[in-house]
Amino acid sequence: MAFGWIDEQAELRRRAGLVRILRPRPAHSPLLDLASNDYLGLTHHPEVAAGAAEAARTWGGGSTGSRLVTGTTELHAELERELAGFCGFEAALVFSSGYAANLAAVTALAPHGSLIVSDAGNHASLIDGCRLARGDTQVVPHADPEAVRKALRTHDGPAVVVSDTVFSVDGDAAPLTALAAACRERGAGLLVDDAHGLGVLGDGGRGAAWAAGLAGEGDVAVTVTLSKSLGSQGGAVLGPAKVIEHLVNAARTFIFDTGLAPAAAGAALAALRLLRREPERAARARAVAAELHARLTAAGHAAVRPDAAVVSVRAPSPEGAVRWAADCRTAGLAVGCFRPPSVPDGVSRLRLTARADLSEGQIEHAVKVIGETRP
Repeated sequence: MAFGWIDEQAELRRRAGLVRILRPRPAHSPLLDLASNDYLGLTHHPEVAAGAAEAARTWGGGSTGSRLVTGTTELHAELERELAGFCGFEAALVFSSGYAANLAAVTALAPHGSLIVSDAGNHASLIDGCRLARGDTQVVPHADPEAVRKALRTHDGPAVVVSDTVFSVDGDAAPLTALAAACRERGAGLLVDDAHGLGVLGDGGRGAAWAAGLAGEGDVAVTVTLSKSLGSQGGAVLGPAKVIEHLVNAARTFIFDTGLAPAAAGAALAALRLLRREPERAARARAVAAELHARLTAAGHAAVRPDAAVVSVRAPSPEGAVRWAADCRTAGLAVGCFRPPSVPDGVSRLRLTARADLSEGQIEHAVKVIGETRP
C-alpha cells in the first residue's frame, strides 16, 4: 500500500516518546512566554507592527516573484543597506528565511573540490547546506578549534569553516576568534550563523562577529535571521561585496525562491531602527538570561550557563521533558522542549529563551513553576 511504511514510523516515534504535534496559539496568549525566540520583545511592538502594516499597504501582500525578476523592492534594498551597516559588513542579501540563507551560503561557498569543516553542534539548516553542497564535508567535535585546524590540514584546495555563533540547544557560544585564526593559517573562509547572536551580542546587539572583532573582515561571512531578535521573518547573508554578488548569481535558494514579503521586510527594518535607538535592549536580554540561570542552578536544576539568551535545563528523558513542558504550560508557562533528533547529544532539555521585556517578577514566577513541575 502506498505510504504504508508511514504507519510503522509513527508507531516507532510513539514508543520512543518523540511524537511532535502542532499547537496553534491565539493572538494574545495568557501564558508567560519563555519558548519563543522573541529575544528583544519586539514582535508586538507598535513600531514593528506599524512597519509591517505600512509596507503591506505600500507594496502589497506579497513580493510577486523571485528577487531577480520582480521580488526586489526598494524596501528590500533599504533593509539590506541598513542591516549591513548596523552589523559592520560591506553588503547584505535578504532571503525568505534564515534556513534559505544558510542553504544558500553553504552551497554557494563550497563548490566542487572544496572542503567544508562543520561543527558537530550546528543547526539543521547548516547541516542540510553541507549535504547539498558539492564540496566534501568533515564534521568536527563541538567548539574545538584544534580539530578544525587538523581538518583543514588534510586539504590543499578552497575550504570554508561553518559554525553557529550561539548554538541553539545549550546557548553556548562558538570560539570565533580561535576559529578565525585556524582559518587564516590555511587561507580558509569562515561562515557563521548568527541567528541567536544578532540583537543580543556585540555593541548594541550588532552580533557575535562584531563582538569578536570579525565584522567586515574579507574572509568572514555571516548569516542571520530576521525572525528572532528583530521580531519579523526572513534571513540574510552579510559579508564582502564579492561574496554577496556571488550569491546573487549562484545561490539557488535566492535565484529560484520568491522574495521575502514586503510586510516582513518592513517589520524587520522598523525593529532594526528601534534597536539602533535603544541598544540597551541587548544588554537586558543577556542580563535576564544570566538571572534565569543563576536562579535555576540555585534551585538545583542542571542548567547550562548561557552565553547569549538561551538557557537550557536538562531533563531526565524524552518522555520526562514532554511531561515537564506540558505541566509548565498547564501552570501558565510556555517553555521549549528539545528531544532527539533535535539535540545532537541525545539529551532532552527544556529550552528557555530570555526576553529583554521580562520583569523580575516574571523571572521569579518562571523559576517557581519549573521547580514545582519538575518530574
